Amino acid sequence: MAASRRRGRRRVTAIAAVAATTALTAVLLTGCDSVNKALDCVQTADSIADSVTSLQQAVENASNDPTRIDSAITAIGDNLDKIDSKTDNADLDKATQDMREALVKVQTAVQNGDDTPDISGVTDAAGELTKVCQP
Repeated sequence: MAASRRRGRRRVTAIAAVAATTALTAVLLTGCDSVNKALDCVQTADSIADSVTSLQQAVENASNDPTRIDSAITAIGDNLDKIDSKTDNADLDKATQDMREALVKVQTAVQNGDDTPDISGVTDAAGELTKVCQP
């Protein structure tokens, strides 16, 4: 169980590192308008990675404070709204939709009394979102 938590944290950390690298690459390789869109996407993807980490921690500590799961899900949803409002990319739309569906599954599991819902769909969707944000 602890090993899977460490793997999940490493995955989220890796997502954040990829997001930062993508932002730098975008600045160096594309024009200003494209850079701004890519940078917005990467920054928001980075915020989502942070929120996914918060969700992971909330799930691990659900017995202490179950409301943290809802707060983390809300934060991810807010960040997805930011991405949706700044781009019209079909691949990005699909990635954000996949993330929303994964969040609904986690939220439903929590509402059904699951103290430790499977968030692998959320972490997978965050990884896909980061890939799509690359220029």
